[in-house]
Amino acid sequence: MKKIISTILLLGMAIMAEAQLYVPGETLNYRMSYKAKLFPNTEVAKVTMQTSETTLDGTPAYKVYGFGQTAKAFSWILPVKDAYTVWVDPETMKTRRFESDIKEGDYTFQSSYIFDWHNLNVHTRWRSRNRPENSKTMKISPNSMDAISLYFNLRTVPDSIIKEGFARDLEMVLEDTIRFLSFRYDQHEVRKIKGLGKCNTIKFRCKIATSSAFSFTDGSEFMVWISDDRNKIPLYIESPIKVGSVCAYLSSYEGLRYPLDCFIKK
Repeated sequence: MKKIISTILLLGMAIMAEAQLYVPGETLNYRMSYKAKLFPNTEVAKVTMQTSETTLDGTPAYKVYGFGQTAKAFSWILPVKDAYTVWVDPETMKTRRFESDIKEGDYTFQSSYIFDWHNLNVHTRWRSRNRPENSKTMKISPNSMDAISLYFNLRTVPDSIIKEGFARDLEMVLEDTIRFLSFRYDQHEVRKIKGLGKCNTIKFRCKIATSSAFSFTDGSEFMVWISDDRNKIPLYIESPIKVGSVCAYLSSYEGLRYPLDCFIKK
């Protein structure tokens, strides 16, 4: 189940108009499902992403909150409540602080990252159930991001360069290491989104690097479809797992900066 939730919350979720990376008041709701050869497509979880205005240490900040939990029908099998919170500088659009609070059955995990952009360092702390807290300071580059910022990253890509041959490698901070996410343009595609209708989308193929740093040869690949309009929000995500696949699709939304113009009118 951790794989299901993290597929959308930790792309990173790979995916925001260049001048408006974060949109205060925006809420994106997703449904997640699992399917396999002998198993019907069944909704197993839901995820919400919310952006608001707040303060951090007395200064203005954007707060991005992601929360995922299993559907009631499956909570008796493995109850999941995963929360991720990011505080962002509204002027530089750089993350100042990241926190996660993961509860999956008997498994718990908390982490926090403090970004020092002046010295290009990140100070991380993490701990899991019944284990002592760990900490580490790592060097980062101006392109380093937390998992939630990765989710909004495609909003920074101008329409003019989203075409054949376009690709990008991103750096994601994890507890004690920097991992890499590679995504490349696949095609413009009309895709039907359950409950919303047919939409013009841009499809990307994404890979998370293996432990061999930039080696993507045996990393897991997943696909992301974003809206082909000014919002550039994720509409559909699909990821294979050992048995079957998991997917997430946008089920409802509010507070977008622009009208969602990707729908194909009948």
